[in-house]
Order: sequence, then C-alpha cells, then structure tokens
Amino acid sequence: MASRTFDHIDTWVFDLDNTLYPHHVNLWQQVDARIGEFVSNWLGVTAEEARRIQKDYYLRYGTTMRGMMTEHGVRADDYLAYVHQIDHSPLEPNPAMGAAIAMLPGRKLILTNGSTDHVDAVLARLGIGEHFEAVFDIIAAELEPKPAPQTYQRFLALHDVDPTKAAMFEDLARNLIVPHQLGMTTVLVVPDGTQDVVREDWELEGRDAAHVDHVTDDLTGFLEKLPQRT
Repeated sequence: MASRTFDHIDTWVFDLDNTLYPHHVNLWQQVDARIGEFVSNWLGVTAEEARRIQKDYYLRYGTTMRGMMTEHGVRADDYLAYVHQIDHSPLEPNPAMGAAIAMLPGRKLILTNGSTDHVDAVLARLGIGEHFEAVFDIIAAELEPKPAPQTYQRFLALHDVDPTKAAMFEDLARNLIVPHQLGMTTVLVVPDGTQDVVREDWELEGRDAAHVDHVTDDLTGFLEKLPQRT
C-alpha cells in the first residue's frame, strides 16, 4: 500500500516531547526521573521498584499518571505539578523549524499527553509558539492519554478537524495507530542516531509498521521538503 501524501492536508497535528525538539536533548529524561521520584514517594517503595511500576503503568495505561490515578487514587494536579518541575534550558531556539511550520498551509495544533504549562515552557524556549493555533493537553483529554481512541475523538471534535485532511507527527509509533485508522497521514519522528537517547526499547519500535506513512530523523528538514501549495 502506498504511503499517504500531504497534497490535501489542511491541519497539521504535532506531538510535543521528542517531536518538536530532538530526542537527544533528553528533556524527557528529567521528567522521567521526576516521575520515578513521585512514584517512590507516593508508594513508599525503593527507586528500583518505583522504576518497575512506572514503566509498567506507562506501557499498560499510556502514561504512568493514568496508572497511578487508576491504581492508587493519585490526583492529576499533584502529579503534573511535581513531574514537570524541570530545567528547560537545554532547549535552544529553533527559528528554522518555526519558519518551516509557518510555511505549512492551514492550521497547526499540538496534541500531547503533557500539560499546557509544560507545552508553554517548551514552545517559549524553542521560540515557535506563535505558529500554533491551540494545544490539546492531558486535561483537555479528560486525563485519558494517547493512544486511547477516545482521546483522538475528543481532539478532533473539539477542534473540528477532518482526520482525512490532517497529518500527525509523533515520536511513538503506537500513538499513530488510531490516527492512521481515522484517515490521517502519519509521520514518525525518530532519533537522528548522532547522540545517545534515553528511551525504552519499545519506544523506538514501529518504523516499518503499516500505520506509519513516513519516518524522519530531522523534522525541520522534512517539513522544508514538503511541496509548497499556493
């Protein structure tokens, strides 16, 4: 089956972490460490046991937060406030990406399992916030993270998006399954291989999956090469 193209796209949907900035910045590593601390403190377990629980919930529930809410009654506000207390300074302004996004015809939206506060901090460091019409975060998703099908449905309905005229950019292949089923053109953003990244093995899988239309290790370059429409 031929990969879907971009000729008809009028809505461009981007994940945030490890998508709008390179994997090797390892910003998510800071969040990951904070999540482990939260789990350890909340459950009163060792760091090693917290790590096991954290990754088990992440895999089974889409986010560790969802697992902690479901299994242990954690409040989302408490969790998000703790885990996003990180240093965003490793992020550097990316005017080239901003220019490439600005050239895309139509609307640009962010769909993330993170919080709006985290999105705002990241976009401010990258200097590209002005290019996005809106952010759909974990609160807008009613605390149900990607890849839950209902999360994409809420997003599409809230922002009146026709999935058959939309493209989705993501760093996790499993988060592109539902978008592809809905008719979206899907793009998997992968590490460029030049520097070490901190990821689970399963997070790096799926490049050859049928629901992945395109793969890139250079999002800015990929967007710059898209055919311009007048």
